[in-house]
Amino acid sequence: MTSHSAAERRSLGLGTLFALAAGLMWGLVFVAPLLLPDYPALLLSFARYLAFGLIALPIAWLDRERLRQLTRGDWLEALKLSAIGNLLYYLCLAAAIQRAGGPLPTMIIGTLPVVIAICSNLRDAQRDGRLPWRRLAPSLVLIAAGIACVNQAELAHFRAEPAPDLWRYASGALLAVCAVACWTWYPIRNADWLRAHADRSPTTWATAQGIATLPAALLGYLGFWGWAALSGSSFAMPFGPTAGLFIGLMFAIGLFASWLGTVCWNQASQRLPTTLAGQLIVFETLSALAYALLLRGTWPAPATLAGVALLVAGVMSALRVRPEPVAIAHHST
Repeated sequence: MTSHSAAERRSLGLGTLFALAAGLMWGLVFVAPLLLPDYPALLLSFARYLAFGLIALPIAWLDRERLRQLTRGDWLEALKLSAIGNLLYYLCLAAAIQRAGGPLPTMIIGTLPVVIAICSNLRDAQRDGRLPWRRLAPSLVLIAAGIACVNQAELAHFRAEPAPDLWRYASGALLAVCAVACWTWYPIRNADWLRAHADRSPTTWATAQGIATLPAALLGYLGFWGWAALSGSSFAMPFGPTAGLFIGLMFAIGLFASWLGTVCWNQASQRLPTTLAGQLIVFETLSALAYALLLRGTWPAPATLAGVALLVAGVMSALRVRPEPVAIAHHST
């Protein structure tokens, strides 16, 4: 009994560390739209995943034996995950950040731990056990309160601007909500595949998603280039006005956020119940908020600091809640 408990704690601790590493790297994706404000969000999304696919190619060659074991259905699943969790998600997120600034979309994305926890607790109880709502509620309330505190601070910052564009700000918030929908679906669906294929390597699955993304990202990039030429756009294709920064950022994000971040997240997903893993996405929120404030060159407001403290307290509280097995009804055949 003791060894089983120790193994569970070890798995939980390792899974949490992998989730932390993924969050630190995923936070980088919030920086690119702020550093490249003149670049269309569509181009940023295609370029990021084109870089991810190109980085995945040599890794795929080294891992070709395990990739050959994937079925047509597996590749189709990788394509769906890539289209919604990669391309569509980042398109919405990049556009949201360019319209509303960094912190507000970051905090809307910060609702993911709450949304994923609720969704996975509703649908994955038979597999992972049910986290009792009564015991889960305090951590969810803490996380929601933390997000509300930071949002309040950001709205105050927005109102202090000389000529605030309310429509641009609101449309940015709406696009961030769309990004939340994409990334609620992605980790739950991705965890389904990983838990159903526990014998498969999470690294191989991350590489497969990169390879599946490559053709769509390449076609999208070429399509955007063609559209820019035909429409007489003044945007300097193929790499825009700051080519070196653009290429460097896309490959850095492609390597660290897309491939290595996905590897770390897959490792966490195999070790943690989906409900708990979903709450650990809060590490991405905290990292992205820190990077955005660093780039803005301002210290966080007291409400922001209070929000961060509440978010961390909520996650720590959630990690102490243990799933309870759900009785399975047996039917005679």
